[in-house]
Amino acid sequence: MKLTILQPKGTVFSGEVESVTLPGKKGLFTVLNGHAAIITSLQSGEIKYSVKGNDDSKTTKVVNGGFVKVMRNSVSVCIN
Repeated sequence: MKLTILQPKGTVFSGEVESVTLPGKKGLFTVLNGHAAIITSLQSGEIKYSVKGNDDSKTTKVVNGGFVKVMRNSVSVCIN
């Protein structure tokens, strides 16, 4: 699945991931391959994702809110 994390200054990350966990307004949620389409807002917290082929480590990015769109195995995150 393709993950793109954008902020006003440019792209923070763009690449293939196994999973991504996001801080939704109603709590943490994880997106895996085949996830249903969704658009929702994010609260302050951490985005954690596992880069494809690197099963042992998760990368973490602290965010102060934003939005996420999941559609056809593509996750686009816009953060503040």
